[in-house]
Amino acid sequence: MRVLTFTMLFPNREQPSFGIFVENRLRHLVADGRVSCRVVAPVPWFPSTHPRFGNWAKLAAVPQLEERHGLVVHHPRFLSIPKIGVALTPLLMYTALRRQVRRLVADESIDLIDAHYFYPDGVAAAMLGRDLGIPVVITGRGTDLNLIPRHPLARRQIRWAANQAEAIITVCAALAEPLVQMGIPRTKVTVLRNGIDLDRFRPQPRDAVRARLGLSGLVLASVGWLIPRKGHQIVLDAVARMPGVTLLIAGSGPDHDSLVARAERLGIAGRVRFLGHVPHDRLPDIYSAADALVLASDREGWANVLLEAMACGTPVVASDVWGTAEAVTSPEAGLLFSPLTADALTEASTRLLAQLPDRAATRAYAERFSWDETTQGQVALFSAILADASRKSRLATATP
Repeated sequence: MRVLTFTMLFPNREQPSFGIFVENRLRHLVADGRVSCRVVAPVPWFPSTHPRFGNWAKLAAVPQLEERHGLVVHHPRFLSIPKIGVALTPLLMYTALRRQVRRLVADESIDLIDAHYFYPDGVAAAMLGRDLGIPVVITGRGTDLNLIPRHPLARRQIRWAANQAEAIITVCAALAEPLVQMGIPRTKVTVLRNGIDLDRFRPQPRDAVRARLGLSGLVLASVGWLIPRKGHQIVLDAVARMPGVTLLIAGSGPDHDSLVARAERLGIAGRVRFLGHVPHDRLPDIYSAADALVLASDREGWANVLLEAMACGTPVVASDVWGTAEAVTSPEAGLLFSPLTADALTEASTRLLAQLPDRAATRAYAERFSWDETTQGQVALFSAILADASRKSRLATATP
């Protein structure tokens, strides 16, 4: 099967960790041997690479074409108008990319478009699939289904794309609900959760890692972008209620300064370490050094950090939102907390730290989440879609 993966959520030279969960899923799919793939990962156009423009400059510096782990990745540009132009983004993306995608589909004999993230990517992919006459599968991953549809125009476009798609994948069962509420048949949705790279994420020599990082006593870790919905502010408030606990915060983002100020105001600056952006291959050290990972997000589709931590033998304390309850299902994995408050997080963290599960048992729990099941599910779904398309084509040809 020849597949075109279409998504903005894909790593590139300038943003090596961006959308890495999409790349990981695709790498395992291609390694299976039954699927070949080309990747189109559009990038918003920007005229300058000068550092003063921050993230926009990084986008401008992304190469038009690169190869990652044997995958050929195209980064075509499209016009993106911040804020006021959000409703037009799917159309602008489609208009800018249709000629290049048409050439790729013809040159590579593409059978199917595999799109990730419903808006704007999935909507644009559905437009391309309609024009080219090839089936489209769209994967919903979180905010694209639990937040963006609150905007009426985006909701209409997402519903149109979902109806246009041959099939829909969600990374957890909870994300099927917004689609059903939009009138999409539940039978059209296949749940294929993200897996975990068990070779990359494995327990590190704990004493050595803690010594290298200068850590002692109880340690919590909070990993993710420094933005409000990731809940680092709630984690800080909880740590202020837990004397003697050290907190590691791995991540960068616009809330950095306000979070540092919050730690100082709470009187815990000496117990909190802001590590900044931590490369993906360094995260196992952070997870292994911690006694538990805390995740206080107000919404998550399928939080990869949970499985990453567990694979390193570290249990988790996670907010009970969307797909987290599907990832944390036994004491070896950790605990869920609700409501989303510092008091609830403090209670759950204190309870877990008082009776930590065996780290080998936590690792064994994570080993249930390899990529194999997800890969087999994709192959089966794509095969069924293409077999059905072939059957319909034969019937149409045979009809007088």
